[in-house]
Amino acid sequence: MAWHALIDVSRESGEPLTAQIQGTIKAEISTGVLRPGTRLPSSRQLAEDLGVSRSVVVEAYGQLIAEGYLEAVQGSGTRVAAHVTPAPAVPTLLDNGVAPQVRWDLRTGTAQGADFPHREWLAAYQRALQSADPYDLDYPPLSGSGELREELAQYLGRARGVRTTPGQVMAVSGFAQALALLCTVLPGLGIDHIAMEDPCHHRQRQFIQEVGLRPRPVPVDEEGIDVAALARTGARAVLVTPAHQFPTGATLSGPRREALVRWAREHDAWIIEDDYDGDLWLERGARPAALQRLAPERVVYGGTVSKSLAPGLRFGWLAVPPQLIGPLERVRSQRDLGSDIFTQLAFAELLRSGHFDRHLRRQRARYRVRRAALDQAVRRYLPGARITGAAAGLHAYVRLPHRVDENALVTRALGRSVLVRGGRPHHAHPERAAPALVVGYTAVPRTGIAEAVRALGGAYERQPAAAGPMRCA
Repeated sequence: MAWHALIDVSRESGEPLTAQIQGTIKAEISTGVLRPGTRLPSSRQLAEDLGVSRSVVVEAYGQLIAEGYLEAVQGSGTRVAAHVTPAPAVPTLLDNGVAPQVRWDLRTGTAQGADFPHREWLAAYQRALQSADPYDLDYPPLSGSGELREELAQYLGRARGVRTTPGQVMAVSGFAQALALLCTVLPGLGIDHIAMEDPCHHRQRQFIQEVGLRPRPVPVDEEGIDVAALARTGARAVLVTPAHQFPTGATLSGPRREALVRWAREHDAWIIEDDYDGDLWLERGARPAALQRLAPERVVYGGTVSKSLAPGLRFGWLAVPPQLIGPLERVRSQRDLGSDIFTQLAFAELLRSGHFDRHLRRQRARYRVRRAALDQAVRRYLPGARITGAAAGLHAYVRLPHRVDENALVTRALGRSVLVRGGRPHHAHPERAAPALVVGYTAVPRTGIAEAVRALGGAYERQPAAAGPMRCA
């Protein structure tokens, strides 16, 4: 890129050209656009780009070197000085809040790079590149490569009990894209509002509102979504997390599953099943099969690698009833023309080779140990609190005694260098919700979980005296 795109000079300005160049470079360094070690163009090249004499640039560079902004290295040109520290970027939470630096990060959804199967993924990606033919470099099929869809159909059947065929599988760039596609298709089916679990992932509720559909909250209890309350909403579509409800951890009971499927059939309705962490079932008993297997003609099943591999891959899938494949592909043809083909082929290889299964077994073993450590720490350091729902995935829902001030606890915890989210923001009516914490336990080392919860317990014990005695929720 020509440097005149970053540096501009004006001969009509009262400021000398040298000072203009110096000021612009200083500003770009201060804001972090020009990072330490970045090589600048030669004085001859920059002068040519800007249409000024070389002596102007030489003088500007010389002054910046004298002030410590730049350094000239023999044989390596002029670079931004290695010691220059730009203004720090502001990190953000997934909910758009500010995330300060803390010792213990107990947020859920935080990626764990150390657990990623680097060697296996690299090998799978290399094989995908080596085996790709010229056709693979063209625009990918809208629903994904045939190779991937075949492997996914087999995997979902044996691992989650999903009843589907390769022709009904669609590769997507994560569940967010899948939900956007479905929300675009639903109005064409006469659906303008969608029921959602309450509590649920608050960003999904916000997302559905932003795309023009109206969310209808439906209460969740220890058996999952209340189907009778769902029927009263008049909705003809519902988004559910039946295996491990987010955030409460409840597993949809057998009778509720049957009732939910019956509701869908009787009301010509659609169920969107978000199986966001179904691969990470940590209970010793058999994990629940996908809801989709009970009504494959009424349930759209969605999954991703965001919890099992890494959210940064932006890769997931849908198992779709046959009548929805055409509408979804038409929407994709107007949006993104399909997902990255090499990620698809690499994941197909990961499935075919058995490496994905082995990775999941290792993950489940790791997370069982961490979850047990969390359970023990909560019992020890948070008296009166209890973890609800099944042991699965990357988070636990910790119900607090009724009189605990959730917001105050989260704030006090931050003062003790513990970053944790409260449960109330996930509710449609936070002011009515019982206090709780949504605790992620995979971004903290196993040996640090007890220490992190102990620090949280110190904040927990310092509840205002006016709150009265704590009772178990």
